[in-house]
Amino acid sequence: MTVLVARPVPERRSAGQRHALVATAHTRLMMLMVLFGAAVLLVIARLGMLGVLSSMADPQAVAAAIAGRGDIVDRNGAPLARTIDAWTIAVHPKKLIGDPSDIASKLSALMPEGGDQAHYYAVLTSNRNFAYLQRRASPALVEQVNAIGEPGIVFDRETQRLYPQSTMASHALGFLSTDGHGMSGMERVLDERLTNPALNHVPVALSLDTRVQAAMDSELNRAMTTFGARAAAGVVLDVDTGEVIAMTSLPFFNPNRVGMAGTEELRNSVTQSVYELGSTFKPIAMATAIDTGVVTSMARRFDATHPLQVGRYTIHDERGDPKRWLNIPETLIYSSNVATSRVADEVGATKMQTMFRKLGFDTRPDIELREKARPLWPKYWARTTVMTTAFGHGIAVTPLHLASAYAALVNGGTWRPATLLKVEPGHAAKGRRVISEATSARMRQLLRLIVLRGTGRKGEAPGYRVGGKTGTAEAAVAGGYDRSRNVATFAAAFPMDAPRYVVLAMLDSPNGTKETGGWKTAAWNAAPVVGRTISRVGSMLGVIPDANRDIDVSDITPLLWQEPGAKQPTGQ
Repeated sequence: MTVLVARPVPERRSAGQRHALVATAHTRLMMLMVLFGAAVLLVIARLGMLGVLSSMADPQAVAAAIAGRGDIVDRNGAPLARTIDAWTIAVHPKKLIGDPSDIASKLSALMPEGGDQAHYYAVLTSNRNFAYLQRRASPALVEQVNAIGEPGIVFDRETQRLYPQSTMASHALGFLSTDGHGMSGMERVLDERLTNPALNHVPVALSLDTRVQAAMDSELNRAMTTFGARAAAGVVLDVDTGEVIAMTSLPFFNPNRVGMAGTEELRNSVTQSVYELGSTFKPIAMATAIDTGVVTSMARRFDATHPLQVGRYTIHDERGDPKRWLNIPETLIYSSNVATSRVADEVGATKMQTMFRKLGFDTRPDIELREKARPLWPKYWARTTVMTTAFGHGIAVTPLHLASAYAALVNGGTWRPATLLKVEPGHAAKGRRVISEATSARMRQLLRLIVLRGTGRKGEAPGYRVGGKTGTAEAAVAGGYDRSRNVATFAAAFPMDAPRYVVLAMLDSPNGTKETGGWKTAAWNAAPVVGRTISRVGSMLGVIPDANRDIDVSDITPLLWQEPGAKQPTGQ
């Protein structure tokens, strides 16, 4: 029997339904195309970003940035930083044809400063696509390296920032970052000015004098080596304008090869390091006492017969110092901590703080550089704090702070900010008065006597009438002091009958030598640096040595102790 099975009849779709399906398909297709397009744009954007980042690191891009950078010169027009066209020598290690060992041997002979044979061999056999062998190469060197005949070694011209004086004034000048902009020093301060097309055709003149800078560098480096010091700092400052004529920080670095410098080399000890500068603060304390009327007579005496006990603290003088009552000139000549403390005790916390603040000891040094440290200011001014800060303990400032303070002590009493820019005549900063002209005149006499009769004798430069004060303080460390180390400083000015320049030298952790009889105080190491520097640069700065001229101290010398065979001060 046949069984019939019924089949479903296909449903017929209307025209409206078919149109709806087509529209849905179109919508889905459009969404897919939009997503695809977005993905393509994302890839393109990513490639563009990588291209930009790549160009930032590209030497050609950096060269283009440097190409428009203006020059920096010293106050006399000598070049300090300039932009030049130079050759570069590079290699494509993967494209090398010759024997790497043979080529490395030849390169080390031609460019020994770049490394030995092993170094060049490592570069030539590395997996890198490109490596520099020498930047700022001379045409003669390019010709010699080209004579090796290796196709994998390539040569190109590029714009470079050149510091023709090498390490000289490197901390003041600074260096550039990889993108061709100022990274530190005046390169950073002047970055906008040096890269401005409307201005960069005119060199920027700094206050520095390369002749004076070279002398300070030489004398300070000599002392640092002789006494095995950890670091050193030196400043020459115009007392009337605040212009920095020389700024030395050791160890120094070469801005042409800044990648070889470490943290200590890059640190500017003149503005970035703070120290307890010891007895160099005593003239400041004495000026405060005179200016505020606490001391009205140079003949007034203070008891220095024995150590001064204040609570649980004992203040004492160096062994061998006279144990007697000392008048004002003698207090500074013998650098008595005890007598100075008694003077400061009468001055009091309010007046002492006021003077220190007037001198900027509570703020970062006032100069254009960005690399500068904040002083260590006492949190609480107890009676002992006032006494100890008067001889440079318990307060820490930079060497530049002290140099600016001494300028105010001798220039008639006006403190001015320091500057690394050349100041045209009549355009010096107005500054602020910190002591009277009469007090300043008295301080010039006292500072001169310290060099003639006291601890500053080795800082004398014949004919230049030097006045100044030594300072030796134990090196401050976390939680106290390192008695095996000290900071030795001599701050001076010349000529004292009409002061024009402050010269300061500081040695961090010097050692005694056979020649100094084991002494490692400022009288034996820092003071001679200043004396020799002044002898070398005085006439360059327009100060003519004259053995027949000097400041008049006749009203003070009769007050000095005339004991036959009296011991000469040698310590602080």
